Amino acid sequence: MTFGQQNNQQEAHQQLDYALAQGINFIDTAEMYPVPPRENTAYSTEIIVGSWIKNQVRDQIILATKAAGSARGMPWVRGGEHTFNRTNLRNALEGSLKRLKTDYIDLYQLHWPERNTPMFGQYLFNPEQEREYTAFTETLEALSELIKEGKIRSIGLSNEWPWGLMQFLNASEQKSLPRVVSMQNAYNLINRTYDSSLREMGYRENVPLLAYSPLAFGHLTAKYINDPKAQGRVNIFDGFAQRYEKPSVNPAVRAYADLATELQISPATLALAFTYSRWFCASTIIGATNMNQLKENIDAINFEWTDEIEQAIEAIHLKFFNPAP
Repeated sequence: MTFGQQNNQQEAHQQLDYALAQGINFIDTAEMYPVPPRENTAYSTEIIVGSWIKNQVRDQIILATKAAGSARGMPWVRGGEHTFNRTNLRNALEGSLKRLKTDYIDLYQLHWPERNTPMFGQYLFNPEQEREYTAFTETLEALSELIKEGKIRSIGLSNEWPWGLMQFLNASEQKSLPRVVSMQNAYNLINRTYDSSLREMGYRENVPLLAYSPLAFGHLTAKYINDPKAQGRVNIFDGFAQRYEKPSVNPAVRAYADLATELQISPATLALAFTYSRWFCASTIIGATNMNQLKENIDAINFEWTDEIEQAIEAIHLKFFNPAP
């Protein structure tokens, strides 16, 4: 989601080439990327990924993208039409296919709920913000048509909550419609909402997590602890990282960074190894703005996670419980 704003096409291709060479074959994007969303950069990430995909062996890549939900404040994305009905989902997918220069998407995801839910740093449901939304069955019927046409292989959800996941699963079973195969939500050392809200459901319903933001917008590298003005999206895009502007974030980050020092590894490696070690994560979505970051992100998979480290992590977690939900 940095491609087209913090990274140009040449840099993006270099990162993708390196990742592929290391055995990474899952590429995730979205129609509204890069972020923060802006009219003059809209769709750029898909365009850049598409310019790379066209030169790859397509069936060796698992390509994922997303349709924007109720994207109020982004009228430049499909003219502001962001409901999950037949017309809008088809328009969203056709646009993505064209930009990604492919005739099918392996995993097509609903970027966030169309209905009223707490989003991006909010954590309390507010019934006063209720609005109309497309019926779950209608959405699945629309996606089913696109699957039958060969344009989608599988479907997933993103930024979803337990009630929404259950509604999709129930509609799928009752109407013999395609079943959700994954959930892409934020998950990291300082945002573990998934643990208490969705982990059991993911296990019992066989809907694994695709964890995004494993470094919490760079906070878990500890660079903002060491230098509050450090280069990164937290400082480049004022107000964009509000999810992490909560009082217990910095003390928690410092505690995890101190543990990393004891283990003689970087804070980033500790944070990534934590997410990589979770049994419920089908994949962890990493992002970087330079090659050194990317290499460190990938190399963290080789760090050996132990019971002692797990216990140390949980001790910190209990002291600073989920500081950035």
